[in-house]
Amino acid sequence: MTTAVVVGSGPNGLAAAVTLAAGGADVTVLEASDSIGGGTRSGEVTLPGLLHDECSGFHPLGVDNAFSRRFDLGAHGLEWAWPQVQYAHPLADGRGAAVWRSVERTVSELGVDGPSYRRMFGRLDARFAEIAREFLQPMVHVPRHPLALARFGSYAALPATLLARRWQREETRALYAGVAAHAFRPLGSLMSSAIGVALGTAAHRFGWPVAVGGSASVTTAMARLLASYGGRIETGTEVHSLRDVAGADVVMLDTSPSAAARILAGQLPRHVDRAYRRFRHGPAAFQVAFAVDGGVPWTHEPSRRAGTVHVGGTIEQIAAVEREVWQGRMPQRPFVLVGQQSVADPTRARGGVHPVDVYAHVPAGWRGDATQAIVEQIERYAPGFAARVLATRVRSAGDIERDNANYVGGDIVTGANTPWQLVFRPRPALDPYATGIPGVYLCSAATPPGAGAHGMCGWHAARSAQRHLARRGP
Repeated sequence: MTTAVVVGSGPNGLAAAVTLAAGGADVTVLEASDSIGGGTRSGEVTLPGLLHDECSGFHPLGVDNAFSRRFDLGAHGLEWAWPQVQYAHPLADGRGAAVWRSVERTVSELGVDGPSYRRMFGRLDARFAEIAREFLQPMVHVPRHPLALARFGSYAALPATLLARRWQREETRALYAGVAAHAFRPLGSLMSSAIGVALGTAAHRFGWPVAVGGSASVTTAMARLLASYGGRIETGTEVHSLRDVAGADVVMLDTSPSAAARILAGQLPRHVDRAYRRFRHGPAAFQVAFAVDGGVPWTHEPSRRAGTVHVGGTIEQIAAVEREVWQGRMPQRPFVLVGQQSVADPTRARGGVHPVDVYAHVPAGWRGDATQAIVEQIERYAPGFAARVLATRVRSAGDIERDNANYVGGDIVTGANTPWQLVFRPRPALDPYATGIPGVYLCSAATPPGAGAHGMCGWHAARSAQRHLARRGP
């Protein structure tokens, strides 16, 4: 029987483990932490009974992909829940804009910009299942749906600030800037629209759901599925070198490229070692979990019903602060993402007190405290917010890296979304998961298709390993 060791128990590591185990391998997952899950951990970190997500909170690309179609996580306890409003963007004086699952409902709220929004997102929505299958794999491949992918690419390749010019209203441009800013990149740079267009269309096609009971429910379901195939998970076990997993036929590394280079030191081909060590990480997140009595009092009413609220003002303001963060300077008014998971999953709240998970974009490795800046940003669009806060838990960029070594410098998307790394992550190769050492593969979010608790990096890496084993024969 083929033996496999997976280093790391994030969603990609577990997806790789499940895929290999389902194929008949004897799989062991080794996790350095005392708990599994990587970016899908949850816990009562502010007040008893309030369930917060520690990193990934919404899963627009985890609902329908190759891994989720192959494996029924619902049969192992995973349940999705959707907010009424997928995401919203408040502005001053109660103004703002919001995205619903329905393109037409969204269009009806955008006034003069409605027809242009429909032409773009409506057409993408109609083919998005096919488009997603194309970009949820290595970018260098022969597309099965070239026309649909070309339409997506014609938008994705543009700078976000340029694409936003198709809309006239300040509210619509800001709405798009908020979702584009998930890329942690300057909005005026090439391909800075890619993630915004993908996530924006996914909001209509799949929604931005939460896992009922916290994002840890994703991890729990995957662990149960792995156990059903005979796989094992060992926590508190750190892997320092390839010698620690000697004897395994397949080794999957759910780690950053730099960690992979350390583990595989002296055995990697020189060009792979150089690429892993030069892999570029992006800006960081600064996280605050709030316990909020009655929820956030947004003056923009749809924001109260939104799972995610993007806070940062106009597109010009967001573009300016994202550029500062990219250049290593901390802005006075950072871009802030507010997760209101209890809007979709009321079981996370207790007695009218809601868990609110927030992070701000800050420079890589930034050592300051952004808590007050975050509170002030939210207060601008939700006066009285600070008075409702009953408890907080703060995680700096350094704390985030200590809790999860893959998040180098606090980079929660595991790699800068530069044009080069969007196409050739973690290095230029026909098989980006292969390390150059037979049987050893990288399967973290540093590989295609990148960040998101969708498991697709692990799925593709495991499939690559299975193809290698099939060619090798018994």
